[in-house]
Amino acid sequence: MPDIALTAGTIEYEDTGGPGPVVVLLHGLVHDATVWRKVIADLRADHRVIAPTLPYGAHRRPMDRPISPDVVNDMVVEFLDHLDLRDVTLVESDCGRAQTVAARHPERLARLVLISCEAFDNYPPGLPGKMIALACKVPGGIPLMIRTLGLKPLRRLPVGIGALTKRPVPDEIVDGWLRPLRTDKAIRRDFRRYGTTIRKNELLEAAEGLRKFDKPALVVWATEDLMMPREHGRRLAELLPRGRLLEIEDSRTLIAEDQPEQLASALREFIGENR
Repeated sequence: MPDIALTAGTIEYEDTGGPGPVVVLLHGLVHDATVWRKVIADLRADHRVIAPTLPYGAHRRPMDRPISPDVVNDMVVEFLDHLDLRDVTLVESDCGRAQTVAARHPERLARLVLISCEAFDNYPPGLPGKMIALACKVPGGIPLMIRTLGLKPLRRLPVGIGALTKRPVPDEIVDGWLRPLRTDKAIRRDFRRYGTTIRKNELLEAAEGLRKFDKPALVVWATEDLMMPREHGRRLAELLPRGRLLEIEDSRTLIAEDQPEQLASALREFIGENR
């Protein structure tokens, strides 16, 4: 994958190229761009799809500066600027960075898509999010968490990946997500700094900013989500001036894993209707 040097450090990204509408996909904690692999495969024929790997623990290059959610927000904006991306459809899943970016820096965005994500006061989200926050604070917590998730029989536990998907994620994908945290102390340092610098009111502030985001917005929510309250999808869609809600059944948080065809179809339709 290509990489790009940003102020806080160098990140890798996937870019399908092409002349179609630009779609930028943002993933969640302990994932990388591969979480979008099925959606990218579907959209790449008629869209330029770009998926950065953010410094959330599955990144392979340690950052040059201390990482926090606010720093990652700035990295996303800088990433869009460096690639000179305009009229972007910014998409987030699981984490809430796109909400803050849209609220503070709407100038390069044409559309916003929020997919079963942290919102309002659900931050860190659910039991797994709170367990990650605790692991970042307790000495030895991150290595213990990674050893637990590294045991394949335990991956489907409700405090692990089992909370995120109804269907097992291929072991080779999960192994790729966990490898940097398991093998690199500097990556664990980045992850710990991120997890201990969360501002509880960040997404409440972002929600107020989204009330002024006057561009097309789609909120996609999983009806069986165990981490993100179903009513948060409705609330986000209602506060966005041009927002609408789409609920997808038979899925948990990572709709890109559980229902990638439905998600890709919804994205294609939304972008096509609002060009």
